[in-house]
Amino acid sequence: MGTRHIRLGLTAGTAVVLVAATATAVLTATGPASAATSTFTPVADTYVQGDAASTNYGTSNQITVDNSPVRRMFLRFTVTGVSGTVTSAKLRLRTISGNDGSNNGGAFKVVSSNTWSETGTTWNNQPAIDGASLGSIGSVTADGWYEVNVASAVKGNGTFSFGASSTSTDGAYYDSRESGADAPQLVITTGTSTPSPTPTTAPPSGDPVLVGAGDIATSGSGDSATAALLDNISGTVFTTGDNVYSNGTASEFNSYYQPTWGRHKARTKPSPGNHDYNTSGASGYYGYFGSVAGPSGQGYYSYNLGNWHIVSLNSNISMSAGSAQETWLRNDLAANPKSCTLAYWHHPLFTSGANHAPSASTRPLYQALYDYNADVVVFGHNHQYERFAPQNPTGGRDTSRGLRSFVAGMGGADHYSFGTIQANSEARNSDTFGVLKFTLHANSYDWQFVPEAGKTYNDSGTSACH
Repeated sequence: MGTRHIRLGLTAGTAVVLVAATATAVLTATGPASAATSTFTPVADTYVQGDAASTNYGTSNQITVDNSPVRRMFLRFTVTGVSGTVTSAKLRLRTISGNDGSNNGGAFKVVSSNTWSETGTTWNNQPAIDGASLGSIGSVTADGWYEVNVASAVKGNGTFSFGASSTSTDGAYYDSRESGADAPQLVITTGTSTPSPTPTTAPPSGDPVLVGAGDIATSGSGDSATAALLDNISGTVFTTGDNVYSNGTASEFNSYYQPTWGRHKARTKPSPGNHDYNTSGASGYYGYFGSVAGPSGQGYYSYNLGNWHIVSLNSNISMSAGSAQETWLRNDLAANPKSCTLAYWHHPLFTSGANHAPSASTRPLYQALYDYNADVVVFGHNHQYERFAPQNPTGGRDTSRGLRSFVAGMGGADHYSFGTIQANSEARNSDTFGVLKFTLHANSYDWQFVPEAGKTYNDSGTSACH
């Protein structure tokens, strides 16, 4: 069976469930710091079933866990060609198509024996699932990738076996190595995943830092790369929506967001996107972030950082003039004593992206900010980075009162291309994941695009508040 070559970033804390086989791809970043990612598929995988004690399922195109009948699954990977310190190791499994999912994806442990046979293992001679616990997968749906963090077991080259079981009578089914392209994966990252093309720590002045992006967590590697940047940047983290793909479910937040950006959850001030609302009422989003995301169903709120007033808004509900959100925003701005104001939400009023056109429905929010002399607005939705000159609500350049706007949709989801370049667009990038960092001085701000490891694109500048 052929080995897949897939670029995937890994972070400690990701839940993954797979067994890999042979080293297939090594992607090495260049620049001031480097990281290498290798993806392995299993050399063996199978499951056993309690009521068919002498049956072997090693040639099946699926592996499964269940508690009625009792089924356990096993995976073995051989890791070769890896050098340097392992900074991340993830076991990744894909649920099969045509299945209604499960409320329990299995609990994973190390299997100390590596001598079990794929085509000879049965319930009667199965290896003991006797090693350290690695993690669990919660509810799963069909045709989705799920992950378990196995970094505690995989430290370098060698042979590694994993086993999984379930206490639920609702079985979970995954593609085996015999399935082909959707075979399990063991994804290993070595080296340093955090670049430092320019300083990214808090400035000596101690002025507050606001840093973040949108369109973040998927089964790919981009969110791991940007989460690694946040590891070395102090301050408050913002998100500009589409926090997790593709439907904003609680399971996706736990499987994709939690292992990456989730480690910065305690300092995160999010905003929701349309994918977060693919789950009714964005219940996965509000359930994950809790009260820090604003009242459930509203999702707009404000807070202060130093001499700055920060507003997180919700572009997935009514924004029309006189709506509850727009009225709240005007009242909030009227009561704001701070000298400088920054706002963020998901759908961009200004963008040159080819995938999503400018969202005119957001204009009343921008108008309210403009009326109260706000300074900066940050969007997401298009998976790229773009910076505009200060503009009024109709897109005219306005250096005296206009808001400088950014599209910061480079948090981890696959990149989008640019279409027609809009007026006043001053900087653009569509091939680099990264985060947008603001250093908030008393009456001015610095902005900086901080790129993922191995990339060199950068955009930075400074501007006074109104």
